[in-house]
Amino acid sequence: MPRGLFITFEGLDGSGKTTQMRRLTAWLTKRLGEEAVVVTRQPGGTATGDKIRALVLDSRSGGLAPMTEMALMFADRAQAIKEVIAPALAAGRVVVCDRFTDSTEAYQGGGRELGSETVLDLHRLVCGGLQPDLTLLLLPPLKGSLERARRRNAREADENGDENRFELEQEGFYGRAWAKYREIAQREPQRVMAIEGELTIEEVHERVIAAVTEKLAAAGI
Repeated sequence: MPRGLFITFEGLDGSGKTTQMRRLTAWLTKRLGEEAVVVTRQPGGTATGDKIRALVLDSRSGGLAPMTEMALMFADRAQAIKEVIAPALAAGRVVVCDRFTDSTEAYQGGGRELGSETVLDLHRLVCGGLQPDLTLLLLPPLKGSLERARRRNAREADENGDENRFELEQEGFYGRAWAKYREIAQREPQRVMAIEGELTIEEVHERVIAAVTEKLAAAGI
């Protein structure tokens, strides 16, 4: 059976990833059938990953060292590959994942200033070099993304915790992460499609569908 297709969405919180993932998933399901599409996220997507997500993203998880944070991200990723991503690809399915190693390179490599080399070395070791076939990188202006993310997380926070830990960072952190995302796109133009600027939801969706259609055709799906 031919290998499936691995598609990831990347970008800062507030970039519109959730909306575009939802729209792409609906489009793929209508075209290929519900059983042909697997949707997951990182961190999370497995029982172990959801526990890691709760720890890493909760604003009450203070004091995590950058290396600890990065190690937890890769622990989550290794579990997701074993339980979800690799089996789905082997079965010829299309996997749509919210974040993958590019997020770690942007947030920990760039934002935390650990550097790309450390992240990519861990990726080769932990993930066996598995790369998405297509990465859709959403890069609207930085200020607007942060404002949207902080408003959303403030609405969703409750007494049982929240996912605001990264949103508490200063703009310098996000500026470094945003710049690292652009660096990744420039380094890997065959894999990463950067969608930049203040575009409408429909304009972004059209670009996403055009890129995915091309990859599906090339993969014979």
